[in-house]
Amino acid sequence: MSERANASVIPFKMDNESEEIDQASAGNPVQNPAERLHMAEAVRMAEAIVFASAEPVSEKQLAARLPDGINLTLAMTELQQIYSRRGVNLVRVGDAWAFRTAGDLAFLMSRDTVQQRKLSRAALEVLAIIAYHQPVTRAEIEDIRGVETSKGTLDTLLETEWVRMRGRRKTPGRPVT
Repeated sequence: MSERANASVIPFKMDNESEEIDQASAGNPVQNPAERLHMAEAVRMAEAIVFASAEPVSEKQLAARLPDGINLTLAMTELQQIYSRRGVNLVRVGDAWAFRTAGDLAFLMSRDTVQQRKLSRAALEVLAIIAYHQPVTRAEIEDIRGVETSKGTLDTLLETEWVRMRGRRKTPGRPVT
C-alpha cells in the first residue's frame, strides 16, 4: 500500500458502547424509523387536539388521548418548534397548551372601530341650548329647559367632545361655563 492511501484512512474507536448510544440519542431522540413514524403520528394527533379546542388543553387531557408510550414533552416540544416561525405559535399556558397568534402579528388582529351612539332627547336639547347660548352654566341650562339636567347627559356630551368646559365666570360662586 502506498503512504498516501494510509494517510487518508482515519481510524475511529469508541471506548464505551454506551457513550455511542448517548451521543446518538442527544442529536436525535427517536432512532428507530418505526418509532419516528409513531412519534410523527402522535405529533399530528396532538396538533389536531390542540387546534380543535377552544380552551387550552392540559397535558393530562393530551396524554389520555394520545397513544400509550408517547413522550408527551418531546412531542409538544417538536410541535412547538414546527410552529415557532409561523403566524400562530404553540404556547404553554400553565400546564396546558394552546395556539396563539404570533406576537409580531398582533397588530393585524386589532381593529379600530367608531362606535356610533344615538343621543337622547335630553342630550340633544342640552346641546342645542349650549350652541345657542354659549358660554352657559348648568344652572342656566336647567332654567331654559325647565327641568333638572342629569350629570350623565353632560358627561355624554363631554366624552364625545361636542362640548367643553371653557372656564369660570367672574360672578359670585364662580360657576363653570
